[in-house]
Amino acid sequence: MRVVFMGSPEFAVPALQALNAAHEVVAVYTQPDKVRRRGRELVPTAVKQAALELGVEVFEPRTLRDADEITRLSAMAPDVICVAAYGMILPPDVLAIPAHGCVNVHASLLPRHRGAAPIHRAILEGDHVVGVSIMRMEEGLDTGPFALTTQTRVGDSDVTSLTETLATLGAEALMETLDAIENGTVTWIAQDDSIATYASKISDSDLALYPDLCLVDAIRRVRASSPSARSKLAVAGRTIDVVRASASTESIAPGTLRLGSECLLVGFADGAMCAQEVRPEGKQVMSGRSFALGARIADSVCWERA
Repeated sequence: MRVVFMGSPEFAVPALQALNAAHEVVAVYTQPDKVRRRGRELVPTAVKQAALELGVEVFEPRTLRDADEITRLSAMAPDVICVAAYGMILPPDVLAIPAHGCVNVHASLLPRHRGAAPIHRAILEGDHVVGVSIMRMEEGLDTGPFALTTQTRVGDSDVTSLTETLATLGAEALMETLDAIENGTVTWIAQDDSIATYASKISDSDLALYPDLCLVDAIRRVRASSPSARSKLAVAGRTIDVVRASASTESIAPGTLRLGSECLLVGFADGAMCAQEVRPEGKQVMSGRSFALGARIADSVCWERA
């Protein structure tokens, strides 16, 4: 089939690669290059980098509502438009272009976690099972019927590793769905709107650590954090990112830090977190124990919300 692919982050790359191996990808649409905070250089999306490596033409419009953009898309005559974490709403004129519609790889078991941050929300809300849904797009936000879902257990995965797992599952499920579309055997299942939930974008407050937080929630926040948005705490005005952590059996008072037997211990309302990896402000990621030794945190010191 002739396919136009739309996606931006690393999550979308396996889907693009799988499509390119089995179908004719005539173009890739992705978010425009963004300025990196340091250095001010423009940085392309992961999808753009992958598309260029594959030799596929890339477009980076700031809107899909422009008449010329719609004309260009129509002229490509795609059989299907495949979307994975594109980051832009597809207007009705675009949804109507492909003969087989627009198909989305959504990282949740719909109708749970519609919206922008399904993987983060699944971790924060303590979901035991997550998955990917292959959905036919319509004007509503992730409201269209789905053809296929596939799932995996969350376990102790953080958002980075879980995203990688779901990206692979999503690529496989997308290919299976396209085979069914080609064979005329696809079945679309309507979502039950009465049990739908919404996964809004992650804010700093969603990941914030503070002493009277319960331990389970604190660890979920660390696992839901990523290099672009970390759970943080502050010690004497110095910000520290908590990169990797688990529950500890050692005892420590809420709102204090102490050097533990294997890590930096962080006290919460009902228990201690073992911070295995941290990133002090202005430094690289290091073990929590190395930080505690370097900062001479042997006895308890106080910490607060960053």
